[in-house]
Amino acid sequence: MLTATILTVSDSRHLAEDGSGALIKARLLENDVTVIDHRIVVDDQVQIQAAYLSQELMGADLLIISGGTGVAQRDVTIPAITPLLTQQIPGFGEAFRALSFKEIGTRALASHAIAGFNLYNQLTYCLPGSKNACQTALDQLILPELQHLIFERSNQRKDLHHHAH
Repeated sequence: MLTATILTVSDSRHLAEDGSGALIKARLLENDVTVIDHRIVVDDQVQIQAAYLSQELMGADLLIISGGTGVAQRDVTIPAITPLLTQQIPGFGEAFRALSFKEIGTRALASHAIAGFNLYNQLTYCLPGSKNACQTALDQLILPELQHLIFERSNQRKDLHHHAH
């Protein structure tokens, strides 16, 4: 069974009001993915990286980050996570914006969404904070390819416990 972590980036939300995080968790559970950690972090590059790295060490197959992906000065999720990915999947952002464009028009063009693998070959997605964006990404892009992408990298997974000591 696959495992995942969820990290919501927000200055204003608490776990109880984290609609996007709750939606991600529900969709993952419906697809037999166990969520082993779900937390919220403020829009701060160092705190985002610290939370991500902490979740990375939990050894999940999938790490999903939601929020902080726009073009406002406070939106620092993409610059925080990009250097932690050893390989990006450029098609994800392109496809996500194409789908979003059909739904919300030109506003979609200011939206960052990235996917890739980190040092431990864990699949990572950075999604916008809106529930609608998360649902679109999960249902149309992430869940259909999840098993395949994780399988493709599974034989390359580095042993986390070996590196942690």
